[in-house]
Amino acid sequence: MSNLHIEQFLSKMADKNDVPVIDNVSQHPSVILNKQAEKLGCDVTDIKFAQHMDANDPLRSLRLDFIYPKMKDLPDVDLSLVDPEEECIYLCGNSLGLQPKSIKEKIERELDKWAKMGVYGHLQGDLPWAFCDECIDEQYAKHVGAKKGEIALMNGLTVNMHIMMISFYRPTPQRYKILCESKAFPSDHYMFESQIRLRGYDPAAAMICMEPREGEETLRTEDIIAKIEQEGDGIALVCFPGVQYYTGQFFNVAAITKAGHAKGCVVGFDMAHAAGNVPLYLHDWGVDFACWCSYKYMNGGAGAIAGAFIHQKHMNNDYPKLLGWWGHKIATRFTMDNSK
Repeated sequence: MSNLHIEQFLSKMADKNDVPVIDNVSQHPSVILNKQAEKLGCDVTDIKFAQHMDANDPLRSLRLDFIYPKMKDLPDVDLSLVDPEEECIYLCGNSLGLQPKSIKEKIERELDKWAKMGVYGHLQGDLPWAFCDECIDEQYAKHVGAKKGEIALMNGLTVNMHIMMISFYRPTPQRYKILCESKAFPSDHYMFESQIRLRGYDPAAAMICMEPREGEETLRTEDIIAKIEQEGDGIALVCFPGVQYYTGQFFNVAAITKAGHAKGCVVGFDMAHAAGNVPLYLHDWGVDFACWCSYKYMNGGAGAIAGAFIHQKHMNNDYPKLLGWWGHKIATRFTMDNSK
């Protein structure tokens, strides 16, 4: 989903007196939904509430753009209890987005080009493979609120996070800690630990893993900022998700980034559960780096290429980095003379 679609959605919500605009930091979604149900005089589990929310969803037409699995094709379904031809209720977009109806034709077109042209498909056709990322990077940049030259489509999420850490996690004896959440997605947690060990430090001492207050499910922005102010002089990197994968909390990226920079910390984000899900403005927020995958809310399919963002202000830095062929400027990439 594009930022434009999301902005239109929020704008339309604001025009409706009975549908609240969600504040991404002040209230848990369950609180908002319960308040909405109270206005209708019902419970959130009532069919009346579901029908009301469906009727007032300005993006409901987009449902027609995707293929929903049918009950007969899913495992562990007792077909004696359901209509086998009925579409399932799909609540797994956080793991794998549904298949767009238009994608099969597009993929078959490229397979046909491969069959007919072989290697020449790299440079020919509407979507030459050697430049396939260049064909969509401007549109893709809009999804995350970046400038065209700030993103790259490559690899998978964890690989991209490791690549970012090579440049942006530069620990010193005085500043070597990483501030993150206690229930980070496993790949992030393991990545933090391995990068810390790679630099010769102990994860137990270097990782500051924040937990919500007792009795609460989400981290408060003020608590994150307070922790940065208290321990920022020893923090090399602040790295949170844009959206917490388990609770759905949408972090206040701008406030966290501002607080981290004020203490001299690098600030990065894992946007795997945010890209295509919520409005993002990575450039305007001043985020140093971010990474995301495209098979969740961007509906790219299993194995789809991930994305990475580096803010424009870092384009000419001399940080350590890994270089490869595709990092060569596109105008002379195929000259093959190994110049920069």
